[in-house]
Amino acid sequence: MSSIIQLLPDHVANQIAAGEVVQRPASVVKELLENAVDASATDIKLIIKDAGKTLIQVIDNGVGMNASDARLCFERHATSKIRHAEDLFALCTKGFRGEALASIAAIAHVEMKTKQEQEELGTHIVIEGSKVVSQDVAVVPKGTSFSIKNLFYNIPARRNFLKSDTVEFRHIVDEFERVALAHPNISFVLYHNGSEMFNLPMANQRQRIVGVFGARTNEKLVPVQETTEIVKIQGFAIKPEFAKKSRGEQFFFVNNRFIKSGYLHHAVVAAYEGLLKDGCQPGYFIYLEVPPNTIDINIHPTKTEIKFDDEHALYAILRSSIKHSLGQFNVAPVLDFERDANLDTPYNYESKAAVTPNVQVDRGFNPFADEPSGQQSQKTTPSAYASSAFRKTDRTASWESLYTELTPTTNGQEGIDFEQNEITGSLFNDGEVEQTVQTTYQIHKKYIVSPIKSGMVIIDQKRAHQRVLYEQFLKNITVQQGASQQLLFPLTLHYNKTEIDLIQEMKAALENTGFVFTEINTDNIVVSGLPVNVPESEVSILLEELISDLQQEVPDSSFSQTDSIAKSMARSLAVKTGVLLTEAEQENMVNSLFACKEPDVSPFNKPTFITMSVEDLDKRFAI
Repeated sequence: MSSIIQLLPDHVANQIAAGEVVQRPASVVKELLENAVDASATDIKLIIKDAGKTLIQVIDNGVGMNASDARLCFERHATSKIRHAEDLFALCTKGFRGEALASIAAIAHVEMKTKQEQEELGTHIVIEGSKVVSQDVAVVPKGTSFSIKNLFYNIPARRNFLKSDTVEFRHIVDEFERVALAHPNISFVLYHNGSEMFNLPMANQRQRIVGVFGARTNEKLVPVQETTEIVKIQGFAIKPEFAKKSRGEQFFFVNNRFIKSGYLHHAVVAAYEGLLKDGCQPGYFIYLEVPPNTIDINIHPTKTEIKFDDEHALYAILRSSIKHSLGQFNVAPVLDFERDANLDTPYNYESKAAVTPNVQVDRGFNPFADEPSGQQSQKTTPSAYASSAFRKTDRTASWESLYTELTPTTNGQEGIDFEQNEITGSLFNDGEVEQTVQTTYQIHKKYIVSPIKSGMVIIDQKRAHQRVLYEQFLKNITVQQGASQQLLFPLTLHYNKTEIDLIQEMKAALENTGFVFTEINTDNIVVSGLPVNVPESEVSILLEELISDLQQEVPDSSFSQTDSIAKSMARSLAVKTGVLLTEAEQENMVNSLFACKEPDVSPFNKPTFITMSVEDLDKRFAI
């Protein structure tokens, strides 16, 4: 019987390995940027076309490679980072497995140009699907340039599973930001479709954070610093008043490597205890330095998770250091938070006794008495201010003469009769109005109960309002007839470059719902009009949640993007669970829901109401 187990060919094995290393264009960007950092580069350029589907090019001025190394780097498990198994527990570099370039070359067209500083000529290699097409000597600058074209050209199924260009580019920007934040001593530039998206010169940590997330980020940062035998902590925490509902600006770096750790995140949240609003997430940029032999990096294919030897001590140190920083910079609230500083006694008056004021009153002053001007001037003294400041110098002969015209003379009446309106009842006649029967009831500030002929209907107020708002926004965007209310004072909101680009894409749809944008600059927008059902205080939160939702998934078609915008706005503006509704609001909610085209489900395909018939209730009480 012949053997059924065979060794896979190299190109097939490389394609299988590529499935673990290269999941999307952002995976290629991450590997190439980390290789450039390991090559001691001080200037790195990233050029992207069509969100990486057409071209990913990384140019650095690192040490470069000679001809033999340039050819060998595309072999599987070929690396310059480790020599022995023990080196895995003392890693100070980014890549070390030697699978990245081999996996990338198996599923794309790769072109590499590299040269060392002491060499006169460099090497130019072209590879297509793991096959070396050409290797020539070329005149190239110092460093290395990788061009990855037509990603997944030989695996169409994987290419078809890629998301839209906006989503894929968002992932690329995420990887770019993580590497750029971890290495502020390196200058980074990012181009997308010929446009410069980022230009980050060499800087310190604070300047790099401001360069990535905008100038307004500087005022949000609180320095965090702690040095112990276990860990050295540096970085910044974002002030609680700038916390967002989405997990956007949360970065952990261990030995200049970006990681994700729910355990350490919980330590940061514990440090913010009592300072955040409900549903808000803290922001932070924390840089940890630990001995390399106390961590294990090689536990996840993407190397974004790390195992620590002493997690409990690290948890306690991180929480206490952030809590200390928040309190040291007067971020934590004081106990006497209602104290008015204007009522404090100045230091110059603390030792002085109180002086009782001496008030002099002219008890003989009569404003109606006839008094010559000469006598008045004699009685007036500087202290008797009441008799001089409030007297009229020019008086009439007698004050009774002011009212002579009101005396009736024609009808022989001795006095004046004033018309009196007899109060017969209140304006709304509360006692005579017919009492109306309440038809809706709210239970636990969450459900609305309304009787029907067959029984009763129980409505989830949050989901019902989402359905009502969703259809309303969808109609406004489609028909382009959204009503707008103008603001007396326009709002200026600040965002980073990627968020500004996303607002530019959905500007037309937002204007159809009622938004009016006066200006859209490189780092801020000016809003002068809002939809009628959007309060001014909710604009910033609404746009932040909308940007967060669209960053995760923005379809290519305009209708799908419109649908996503309508869903996100409906979810943000819908009445929340726990809000007390009046009887009129309850009835309006019920009527609006059943006037919708699809009242049965919310925009997120969850039921909005259930019905209970009288028979069902009878069965409940049956014994």
